[in-house]
Amino acid sequence: MMGNAILAGARLFDGERFLEGHAVIVEAGRVKAVVPEAEISGLDDITRVDGGILAPGFVDVQVNGGGGRMLNDDPSPETMTAIAAAHRRYGTTALLPTLITDTHAVTEAAIASAIEACRTAEGVVGLHLEGPHLAPARRGAHMAELMRPMEEADVEALCRAAEALPVLHVTVAAEQVTAAQVERLAKGGVIVSLGHTDCTAEAAQRLFDAGVRGVTHLFNAMSGLSHRTPGLVGAALDAGHVWCGIIADGHHVDPVALGVALRAKRGPRRLYHVTDAMALVGSEAESFQLNGRTVRREPGAVCSKLVLEDGTLAGSDLDMASAVRFGVEVLGLPVEESLKMASVYPATFLGIESEHGLLMPGARGDLVHLDDGLNAQRVWIAGRLQ
Repeated sequence: MMGNAILAGARLFDGERFLEGHAVIVEAGRVKAVVPEAEISGLDDITRVDGGILAPGFVDVQVNGGGGRMLNDDPSPETMTAIAAAHRRYGTTALLPTLITDTHAVTEAAIASAIEACRTAEGVVGLHLEGPHLAPARRGAHMAELMRPMEEADVEALCRAAEALPVLHVTVAAEQVTAAQVERLAKGGVIVSLGHTDCTAEAAQRLFDAGVRGVTHLFNAMSGLSHRTPGLVGAALDAGHVWCGIIADGHHVDPVALGVALRAKRGPRRLYHVTDAMALVGSEAESFQLNGRTVRREPGAVCSKLVLEDGTLAGSDLDMASAVRFGVEVLGLPVEESLKMASVYPATFLGIESEHGLLMPGARGDLVHLDDGLNAQRVWIAGRLQ
């Protein structure tokens, strides 16, 4: 259902720059125009917000769960709908439900559910498969016994899924795929990223050349940067065209390392916020089950930390508005840059920037109202207040 809205009364960030004294007009669910407020005087049905910022709704490439639910536990359209609803209150209006390493049957169910959810669920714009083609040596919280090399049948199934989905993003380890497989996936419309891998920089570069477009949660679960063995981190920072997601929660990556990445990455607009969120975002629960293992909350300065019993990080308790605040308050980013990292940059990585991440004529009327502290206050999807 599409809505109409005229929104004014805040600094307007259109995805590229701030505009003072402007309003956004949404008709039939899409941005019709961004105009000076003088041009809307006398019009009916103007919604005036009380200061703060009106910005494009956030886009999250990696969301494992929310609202007390995990996609792996129930890979259904209903779970995807619930996850999207849980993250909406924090400003996220488009996301990829993310399935971590699981069985073939669960993966097939997630693909089928995502095809349906993209038609019926507000905010679900595709699917992210983070596994099972990952390296056990860098398993993180994934189940190593379910990891395996990519086979011909997998390539064919993923290319079929990419034809049916608006966006299919797949994270693989260099140890589990070949350059020829990556090339076929990329040509078949699959967005391929490297992650959970112990590969050399040379191996990463070969796969970048074959069609890998991104790196999943930079620094985490991958070979690090050393002076003689630059690893995936070094290769990613050196490759100007490669996109990298970062988990800016104060737990996954030290702010010093994030600052280095922000300064070192060749080429502009290639780092973006992800949450890697688990079930507890938007929930009052203090623990949940992940593949039969208990994940619990531990207190943190910016947001809580999620850990297994052995202390292994198990995804995050991060929401996108908190990631934006962390970028500004801890990493020292300009507000507009941290907002871009939560909207237009991930949308561009996914190839959906004509629809999401920018308040430009023709784009969806998805907006978030942030207060002066960058806390999400209200959200509109396709021009409708949520």
